[in-house]
Parts: sequence; C-alpha cells; structure tokens
Amino acid sequence: MIIVRSPLRITLGGGGTDLRSYYGEHEGFLIAAAIDRYVYVTVIKPFTPGIYLKYSKIEHVDTIDEVEHPIVRESLKQFDFGVPQIEITTLADIPAGTGLGSSGSFTTALLRALHAQTRSIVHPRELAEQACHIEIDKLGEPIGKQDQYIAAFGGVTCFTFHKDGSVAAVPLAIDDEIRYALEDNLLLFFTGFSRSASAILKDQDRRTKGHDSSMIDNLHYVKDLGLRSKTALEKGDLAGFGKLMHEHWEHKRKRSGGMSNPQIDTWYNLALDNGAIGGKLIGAGGGGFLMFYAEDKVRLRHTMHMAKLPEVRFHFDFEGTKVVV
Repeated sequence: MIIVRSPLRITLGGGGTDLRSYYGEHEGFLIAAAIDRYVYVTVIKPFTPGIYLKYSKIEHVDTIDEVEHPIVRESLKQFDFGVPQIEITTLADIPAGTGLGSSGSFTTALLRALHAQTRSIVHPRELAEQACHIEIDKLGEPIGKQDQYIAAFGGVTCFTFHKDGSVAAVPLAIDDEIRYALEDNLLLFFTGFSRSASAILKDQDRRTKGHDSSMIDNLHYVKDLGLRSKTALEKGDLAGFGKLMHEHWEHKRKRSGGMSNPQIDTWYNLALDNGAIGGKLIGAGGGGFLMFYAEDKVRLRHTMHMAKLPEVRFHFDFEGTKVVV
C-alpha cells in the first residue's frame, strides 16, 4: 500500500494573480503557506484487474476512459499501466469547496502516489507542473497555479508567475521567532458555507481576457499588496501585515458580487470589533474559511465561538506532498 499526503494552503497576499489570463500579460506574485491539514491518497494493487475508486462516490470500471472522476482519469492517462489493476482511495481532513486548495492538493497527492506505484522519481516542481497541466490544460479549469505549487513545495513560499508560464518559488525570508508569532496569531474559522470557486474564477478570467480595466487594476493592486505583505513580514511588522490583510479583503470583495454576502460581512465586522486587525476569506470567495490576524486571540476566539463559527487550528507544513507509507 502507498499512502501520500498533500497539504492544504492559505494565501497570505496576492491571491488571484496566478491565473494565466493575468500573469501571461502582467506577471503575477503571491505568498502562500502550506498548513498541516491534508488530503490523503492511497493506492494498492487489488487481486483482480480493473480500476477501483473510492471517494465521495465508488467506481469500478475496466478502462481508464470509463473513469468518471476527471482528475483521476487524466492522471491515470499520464502513466503506462497496460491492463489497469489499481485501487485508489482518497480522504481529507477538511471538505472540498472550502477555499483551502483541496483540488490542487488532491491532484498532487494522486500524481505522487502514481509515481511511487510506478517507481518513478518526481521533483516538486515537476509534480506541480504535471498537476497544473491536468487541471488547467487538460480539464480547462479556470484556476491558477498556486494550489498545486504550494502543495508540492510546502512551507511559507513566495511565488512569481512569469509571462512565459514558468514559476519561481522562493521561501519567505523570516526568522523562526516571527514565523512562530505569525502562525500563532493567524486564526481560521469555518463559515459553514461550501462553494464552487468556478463561477467567481470564470468571471475573473473572462473579464481579464477581455481587458476589463477595473478587473486588471484590481489585480494590479492586489499584486502590489502581496509585495507589500512580503516586505512587512520580512521586517517582522506583523501588525502592519494584519492591516494589509484588511486592505486586501476590501479590494478582493470588489472583484465580484459573489465574493461575500451579508452574513460573512457581519462576521467579518464582528471580528474586527473583537480582537482582529484584519482578515479575509480564503480562496476565491463566497464561503469557506475566514482567516484573521489577531491582536487579541482570546477575545476573538470567544467572539467567534459565541457566533458559532468553529475554529480550525493549524501549523505550517514544510514537507509538501510526500509519501508517508
């Protein structure tokens, strides 16, 4: 049995500039952090030929083309299995559709497991590119590259998305004391809303391709916020970073009417009045997790508990996608 885990992620600045429609003309930049909440993929060779899949559905088919799960189908096509005889199971610490990049984590975990099954070695960069190729090129998903890259690399990492499609990955240059304080003061709360990011991202992609000046200006500003967040974090100015998170959210929610809703706005404002310096929704928007940088963690936790928003505590993950068994 092969078991692979791949970390979920949070975005610390610059989110949305990793879509090809933007970085292909303007270059993108963002900071992402892998966290110790994972997607797991197990692969075994069953006793009988065929493809056995266990996720939210159960599939048993004879050929790769019959596989319904699109990511599994396209991933299997990248390997020469001859007559398929494989069983794949997936589990996750946190449900899909909550803004933590689960699709990219699943794809990198699956590909890493298939490489292990075929005894082939894959570098994190190659793994990320293969996952992007499947999700973006093969399946035509209107998504960016950050989820696949941060899942593969792990850590707290700055990514520059160049116009030619290449990606530069550089660890954020902060010392351990600042990193521990950042990790300790970032709080994550589940809104109870799950959503598909596709509609919001399709709208961003369409408007960017159409040279919509308001969308492009917004993404320019968000990219600059990402760079300013990098500077603040590397200087150890965590309160300044918290304020930049708030500024980032104010601009992010202008991108689409579906980015927020009255209930999310109420919770956000409640947090700002009770210990948070700044925050934002993680992911494309519309639901999932609210993340805050807290000045008073005890007060914020109590307030969110009274508002019935469960907290998910986490640490940063520095191992990326890995074989655990």
